Amino acid sequence: MTAKELNQLVTQIETHIECWKQFNYFINVARGKKFGPAEEGHFLEIKSIIVQEIELIYASIEVASPTREEIHALIGNAPSLRYLSEMSEGALRGLETQWHKIYIAWHSILGQLKVKQHIEEVKTFWRSKK
Repeated sequence: MTAKELNQLVTQIETHIECWKQFNYFINVARGKKFGPAEEGHFLEIKSIIVQEIELIYASIEVASPTREEIHALIGNAPSLRYLSEMSEGALRGLETQWHKIYIAWHSILGQLKVKQHIEEVKTFWRSKK
């Protein structure tokens, strides 16, 4: 992977993580039961972006965890804000636990890529000194 491709992938995963943060935000919106059609639409959009982005990321690197299946299960268990708002508190906590596991896994992947990015920067620096 070239330095440019690595930089693009790091940026892509950072953006993907932001979508995961928004997903969690919407779990809390549903818990508060105060949302309208605009929020429902945005929630659907965030889920679509997450699913599309994982395909782009998985095409670029091998990812052991989180798996597509884990992500699809989580997204599938949250079809709408209305649905989430009708879930029990225990079920919402379970969904948040799944979300957190995936969220932490993405941060781990990002950290690993940043290490590779740093190594490439050091190599480039030393090549330029020759």
